Amino acid sequence: MIALELHPRIIENKDWATIIFVLSLFLIVLAKSVFETRFNDYIRLIVSDKYTKIYRESSHLMSGFNVILFTVNIISLSFFIQLVLVHYNYGIKTDWILFTRIFTLLTVFILSKFLVEKIIAATFGIEEIIEQFNLQKVTFRTYIGLLLLPVSIILFYGNYSTNSLIITVICILLIINLVTYLISLKNYQNLVFGKLFYFILYLCALEIAPYYFIFYLITKN
Repeated sequence: MIALELHPRIIENKDWATIIFVLSLFLIVLAKSVFETRFNDYIRLIVSDKYTKIYRESSHLMSGFNVILFTVNIISLSFFIQLVLVHYNYGIKTDWILFTRIFTLLTVFILSKFLVEKIIAATFGIEEIIEQFNLQKVTFRTYIGLLLLPVSIILFYGNYSTNSLIITVICILLIINLVTYLISLKNYQNLVFGKLFYFILYLCALEIAPYYFIFYLITKN
């Protein structure tokens, strides 16, 4: 008599991820439809500085266009962080609760950091510098989010996550972020050098310290 051993069939539920990815694509289409001219200038950001010259006023920081792309950026980055955690065995790829926690933490962290920046900028009297500096950061980082979205989709639905690939993507993201800082400093060097001491304090307090503590907590635990 043949003994049969039955094993439960585990089916991963990826419906929630598909919905969020479709939502992200819808938001991109919405941005292109509502802000067509601006979006066309924006997608050429990597080869042209036309966008940063036209939309350099701080009033554009909280525009609908930036809010839409900021949302896409948070979604894209949250998925990538989850994939990195899964790669190093700190989570499950299809765990929507983990994604929700990452998304919430990122959103709260960025918005809280932005609020504190506003308070410190007002205290030091460097509102104009910080608002234009933040606009530059938002512009480039949302652009990075758009580029990262297809990478996150491919890594989520495929089995291409290797240690070298993950590290390469992380290094590219860090390098691009560093370059955006340098570009922003170059574009606003006249404003920055006028209040250099306060700007250095701002960088140390809000652009270096938070990420250092996050890195410390991750490596410590």
